[in-house]
Amino acid sequence: MFKWKKLGKVFTPQDVVGRSWLKEFAQAPATLIFDDFVRVYFSCRPPADANGYYVSYSAYVDLDRADLFNVLRVSGQPILSLGDLGEFDEFGTYPVSVIRNGEELRAYYAGWTRCESVPFNVAIGCALSYDGGETFSKLGSGPILSYTPDEPFVLSGPKIRRFNDTWYLWYIAGRKWKLVAGRAEPVYKIRMATSYDGIHWNKAHKDLIDSRIEEDEAQASPDVFYANGKYHMFFCYRYSSHYRGKENGYRIGYASSSNLIDWLRDDTCAGIDVSESGWDAEMISYPHVFELDNKIYMAYLGDQVGRYGFGLAVLSGKLE
Repeated sequence: MFKWKKLGKVFTPQDVVGRSWLKEFAQAPATLIFDDFVRVYFSCRPPADANGYYVSYSAYVDLDRADLFNVLRVSGQPILSLGDLGEFDEFGTYPVSVIRNGEELRAYYAGWTRCESVPFNVAIGCALSYDGGETFSKLGSGPILSYTPDEPFVLSGPKIRRFNDTWYLWYIAGRKWKLVAGRAEPVYKIRMATSYDGIHWNKAHKDLIDSRIEEDEAQASPDVFYANGKYHMFFCYRYSSHYRGKENGYRIGYASSSNLIDWLRDDTCAGIDVSESGWDAEMISYPHVFELDNKIYMAYLGDQVGRYGFGLAVLSGKLE
């Protein structure tokens, strides 16, 4: 069983000034480690427009490696431009996962567009950086992972990893839309694809994590790492309806595997839950686990899926 010690909220987007495109949300934190700082990529939003519509951008905040609560800088502009008219990422890039590949950095991101019958659709794109991850240029106008007959909509939540010279992309795939009190709510499950080059992908065509709280449980943010002879996945899950409050809101789950295909879920091992009070008292979600200077940390979101920022927890004891 893991046991995490919460350290507190690290970054609050409402504290940032001078960036009209960054007013709230710091969603889906994902780290990139540098010599003197830790760069945390996240997704944010400006205020809604006159019609109540949002767009989302991806950005970063640099944290002092010696003191992760010391914010050194926030990106002066979004790391990615939104797509042109009709493209899959016209209205947002959220979330993003970044990995080093030789001299370049690759960002795998979900691009979303608005729909008429349902609120949105999402596919996964890729972009490259040659300036240390400050800005990224997209590989093209379309996604690298899109809809197929058994994954008809909402491909999102990419988490990129490399194990044994193979690229792995964990993501979520929509299974259905449910009408709840007149509102279309998505149900999505965790899936995986593999690649020899990180561009051309072979999907596993399999839901990896069994549902626990209900058949239409929605799962997101599958974050995988290897330690002590097996693979560990932290993820988040929620009910399919009325999930924007405490009772049915997001929680963090855990699963393990020996082969990256077959996963044994045991949420009792996750070792982290909502707090009694404060910024993460209603929900916790979008976990990202990383190692830094012989300690293992988890970055995660609190209430309203990161509207007011992200926080950190540190693993207590040894990783078993």
